[in-house]
Amino acid sequence: MGLAELISGWGYRTETARDGIEGWEKAIAWNPAILVTDLKMPRLDGIGLLTKLAEDNSSNTNMAVVVLTAMGSIELAVDAMKLGAYDFLQKPVDATRLRTILANATRQRETEIELEVARRRLRETGVLGSLVGSSPQMREIFALIEQIAPSNVSVLITGESGTGKELVARTLHNLSPRKAKPFVAVNCAAIPETLIESEIFGHEKGSFTGAEERRLGCFELASGGTLLLDELAEMPVGTQAKLLRVLEERKLRRLGARTELDIDVRVLAATNHDPETAVAQGNLRADLHYRLNVFHIPMPPLREHLQDIPAMTEAMLSEMNQKHSRSVSGVAQSMLDRMMAYDWPGNARELRNTVERAVILCPDGAPLDVGHLPPGFGKGQIQAAHALDASMVPIRVGTTVEEAERQLILRTLEATGQNKTRAAEILSVSLKTLHNKLKLYSQIPADRQS
Repeated sequence: MGLAELISGWGYRTETARDGIEGWEKAIAWNPAILVTDLKMPRLDGIGLLTKLAEDNSSNTNMAVVVLTAMGSIELAVDAMKLGAYDFLQKPVDATRLRTILANATRQRETEIELEVARRRLRETGVLGSLVGSSPQMREIFALIEQIAPSNVSVLITGESGTGKELVARTLHNLSPRKAKPFVAVNCAAIPETLIESEIFGHEKGSFTGAEERRLGCFELASGGTLLLDELAEMPVGTQAKLLRVLEERKLRRLGARTELDIDVRVLAATNHDPETAVAQGNLRADLHYRLNVFHIPMPPLREHLQDIPAMTEAMLSEMNQKHSRSVSGVAQSMLDRMMAYDWPGNARELRNTVERAVILCPDGAPLDVGHLPPGFGKGQIQAAHALDASMVPIRVGTTVEEAERQLILRTLEATGQNKTRAAEILSVSLKTLHNKLKLYSQIPADRQS
């Protein structure tokens, strides 16, 4: 009873049980977030309780079980961990350690609940955090994010500029136990080489000319949370070596400091370069690449999942309505069709800017339509597509191979201005073979054949 009073004093609601059977019955009925149990109990011991909870499909699978064990019972505690116990604590109970375990278990429980809510939302709407999409490419990325978000592993996020790499990093942070702590993003390409070490590691007063006061670096600012190193391949190689040491030893030293500081930060990295190419060119240290690339999330360019544009546009429209205090009612199908015929070289960032511009131009209560797109939107691509269409040979289903070959040869001759030598090169056939085909088709008089 004393332990229950102690835990209640920390702000937890508690319920007690006299033995393992009563504990199991109350756990099933009450469905607590955390269950603290002794290993030695009448009627049903701690191992038996864990076994029954594991066997009962109606029990709370997210319940964190903390096992109390006497000296000399470590083997039983290990068995309990194998059965799914969250942690164990030797008696007599260390109140400070117990409070820490309960706080950590509570954060894990909250994270698991939020993950389940996120999974449900994803199933229903195709939304995970700030990411939107139902295409196979995005579903695969969502599944990977769900799997690795609760852990502390490093993740390398790659993709073209504007594909949403920082959104992925923020989603990983928001679905992790670190969500209440800071998320800090630093763009390595935007910091002058002379200042990047100070920005990342911090510095002491007087450590270099202009250092008039102590400055905390990004690692310290992100303490307990997540640090995103964006455009990693743009970081000077010398700084990469120091970063690698910090990641391996979990300690850092500010510039000009004599002592090292322990750090507790999850590090994510992003780059719009191919990591293997960056390593081969000497722009990215191979050992740092391996250290950060525990998991790899490749973000696809928008042109490879155009089917996600309607859902992405709706989500962005809702956000922009709120941001600009507008009430645009939706998106016309004609505008969606035009947007889905465009390949979006600027990816999701370009889409976002396009939607924001359209929302500002559109009258309240009206839907977005093609008139709200930027002047000349997609015109260059459409002209290129028309030129491509003119040079293509349309082949209907049911056309024989001989007829398809005849059309291809004649259209190639037409495209080359009847230059049979050039046409033969394009078709990868000999000039003699081309002459023989043309004679067969009787399309060109013999006296005009070259």
